[in-house]
Amino acid sequence: MSTHRDYYEILGVSRDADAAALKSAYRKLALQFHPDRNPGDPGAAGRFRECSEAYAVLSDPEKRSRYDRFGPAAFSRGAAGGGFPGFDPSTIDFADLFGEIFGFGGGGGRAEPAAGSDLVYRMEIAFRDAAFGVDAPLVLSRLERCSTCDGSGCAPGTEPRRCAACGGRGRQRFTQGFLAVTRPCPECRGEGMLIEKPCRDCRGEGRRRGSHRLEIKIPAGVETGTRLRLTGEGDAGRNGSPAGDLYVVLTVAEDEIFRREEDDVVLPLELPFPTLALGGEISVPTLEGEEKIVIPPGTQVGAEVRLRGKGFGRLGHRGRGDLVVRAGVRVPKAPTAEEKELLRQYAKVVGAPVARPGVAEKAKKIFS
Repeated sequence: MSTHRDYYEILGVSRDADAAALKSAYRKLALQFHPDRNPGDPGAAGRFRECSEAYAVLSDPEKRSRYDRFGPAAFSRGAAGGGFPGFDPSTIDFADLFGEIFGFGGGGGRAEPAAGSDLVYRMEIAFRDAAFGVDAPLVLSRLERCSTCDGSGCAPGTEPRRCAACGGRGRQRFTQGFLAVTRPCPECRGEGMLIEKPCRDCRGEGRRRGSHRLEIKIPAGVETGTRLRLTGEGDAGRNGSPAGDLYVVLTVAEDEIFRREEDDVVLPLELPFPTLALGGEISVPTLEGEEKIVIPPGTQVGAEVRLRGKGFGRLGHRGRGDLVVRAGVRVPKAPTAEEKELLRQYAKVVGAPVARPGVAEKAKKIFS
C-alpha cells in the first residue's frame, strides 16, 4: 500500500489527537473494514491493513514522533511493498479493541476464575413484618466451599501446578491471517493452573452442594417485589473463586382488615349513622393494638381520621407513615321494630322518603 497517504487522514483524526481519540477512530474503521465482515472484498482487506498500519504507527509514541518529523520517509528505508519496515499487526491488541464483537476475549493476562452463580430465593412475609421489619430465617440449598480441600479442588497434601501450555496466564496467543488474538487456554480452561490429583469429595470442583441456614434482616417498609441482595451468599465459585450473591425477592401477604397505600395503612371502618351525625369516641385497631379516636360531629362518608406515625416504616428513610381511618356507614340489615319506628320518625323530621311497610318487604325480596 502507498506510504504517501497521510496516516492522520487515514484515521480521520487531527494531528493533535490523543491516544483515546486514535483508539476510537481506529476501532470504528477496523470494525467497518474487517475481512470477516467483508468476505470476498479485497478492497476492504486493503483498507483494514491500511488503517491498522496507521494506528500501529500513531499509537506508538516513538514511531509517531518520527512520523511527525519526517513523514513517510521516516520508514522508507528497507520498506517492502510500502509501509514502514517491520510493520507487525500483532503489536495491536485486537482483543482490547473489539474482542467482544469478534469473540477474541480479553487481554493477555491470566483470566480470573468465574465467580459462583447468583441465587434467587422467594419469601413471603406478614403484613405487620413488612411494616416494622423483621429478622427472618431461611434455609438455602447451594454449592458451598469443600471443607476437605478448602476450595482448592486438590487432594489433601497436594497443590495445583502451573499450566505449561499457557505459562499460567490462562490464555494463549493465536494468529489468524495477519491478526494476532488471544483466547482462553484449552488445556487449563483459562484458569492458568492444572489439578493433577483432584479432591475425591468434590472431584476437583472445590465445592459441594449443601444446606445453609442464615438469618436476613428485612427492613421496615418493604413491599411485594422488593429485592434484597446478600453479597457472597450465592453458590461458591470453582476452585476457591468468589461466591455469587443471593437475591431474596419478597411477597407481602395481605391483611384481613388493613390495606396499604404507599407508607400509610388504611382502615376502612363502618360506623353507625348516629356516631357519624353526633360524633363520639371509639376504639379502633392499629398495627400495635387498640387505640381511641374521636369522630367529629357531622362526619361524612369517606372522611378520614389520621393517626400520625402509625403506618409503615419508610424504606431507606426515618419515620413512618400514618394510619388512616376511612369512615363508612353501617346500615342494619335486619332492624328491629323499635329501630324501624325511630328511623321513620327521623325520616319524617328531615323529610326523607321511606317505603311503606308492604313495599319495603317486596323490595327486600327483590334485592336480597
